Amino acid sequence: MPHLYKGFSSLAIHAGHVKDPMYAHLTPIYASSTYVYDEAEQGMRRFSGKEPGYIYARWGNPTMNESEQKIAAMETFGIEVDGKPLEAKAILHASGMAAISSLFLATLKRGDKILTHYSLYSGTQDFMKTLLDPLDVEAIIVDLRDLSLAEKCLREDPTIKLVYLETPANPTLQCVDLEALSQMAKQYGKLTACDNTFATPYLQQPFQFGIDFVIHSTTKFLNGHGTAIGGVLVGTDLAFMNTRATKTHRLLGGNSNAFDAFLLTNGMRTLEVRMQRHCENAMKVAEFLDAHPAISKVNYNGLPTHPDYAVSQKQMKHPGAMMSFELEGGFDAGVQFMNKLQMCTRTVSLGTCDTLLSHPASMSHSSVPRENRLEYGITDGLIRLSVGIENIEDILADFEQALQSRGVEGVEGV
Repeated sequence: MPHLYKGFSSLAIHAGHVKDPMYAHLTPIYASSTYVYDEAEQGMRRFSGKEPGYIYARWGNPTMNESEQKIAAMETFGIEVDGKPLEAKAILHASGMAAISSLFLATLKRGDKILTHYSLYSGTQDFMKTLLDPLDVEAIIVDLRDLSLAEKCLREDPTIKLVYLETPANPTLQCVDLEALSQMAKQYGKLTACDNTFATPYLQQPFQFGIDFVIHSTTKFLNGHGTAIGGVLVGTDLAFMNTRATKTHRLLGGNSNAFDAFLLTNGMRTLEVRMQRHCENAMKVAEFLDAHPAISKVNYNGLPTHPDYAVSQKQMKHPGAMMSFELEGGFDAGVQFMNKLQMCTRTVSLGTCDTLLSHPASMSHSSVPRENRLEYGITDGLIRLSVGIENIEDILADFEQALQSRGVEGVEGV
């Protein structure tokens, strides 16, 4: 059904929707913890899997299922394998970290290793260090933009089970080559997973490049309004997703709920039009910052000066709405700049309609040791920016007045 739609917005609006028995236009919030049976035998059939139907909200309900099916449809939109539309299953979680937890615990066992790269979301890196290390699951962190180094790791260490990617990466916007790494992993019999939160399925579809699993923090661009926490794990191995992945998700208990799923579904209905505005604004903001004398560096994949520009162009429809930058005056200048903002919002998270700025070293990546942060390019003065959908002239005017400060390395009057 999803592949019958010719346009992404049509899919984002209609995919996963089932006609409500009470004729509600939109799928209602099914605020029920459990579901009843017409007779005892029906309950037996549902628990045994012989009859489809709802059992317990931790295992799913109609509101959550629409979100799941919509995300799976978006991630596979237009992709065919052997002449047939690619199928995927999505499992909605309470948060992006819950989805990552399910992925790791469903695919890894004692003695396995993860091959991953610099500049991951700090929660993911912290999970690997704090929770997986004691379980004897080690993370090997290298610069996977160096394909020869990636191949060397895979060739020399047979205990690597999963190649975990995040592209564009948080917060340096590093990009890794999904197609090359996926092919390489398959050559050595390894699984691959990609956090697609920054890009969204509108801008990038990892399954198109052979990736096995896709992760999202649905809190971000998919919801788009900052109203609900959520995460999703999507996979194309339907047998695995329906068994091991589903069982792991249910036992961990990191399920979503009908209220957050309802908000997520409504947010996703406008994903394409929002992303188009996000991207249009982001390019103009990046060009503005790149030309401003108070800015020493801009990390944005849409600028030809970014080292991963070519990879971004290869696998993304547009570089997206995320970037980071440094001011000439370093940390102190960055603090003064952020304090002078009048419209743009000082907060963590990303992907909402308003423009958001944060300081990774003291906020999102404060748990990462400083020496590691610096190695990954997350300097003390780095500012992460999620460009919103406000009118571009207002975003630029706010940045301009915030940069016209005596405290920002002599750019008064710029």
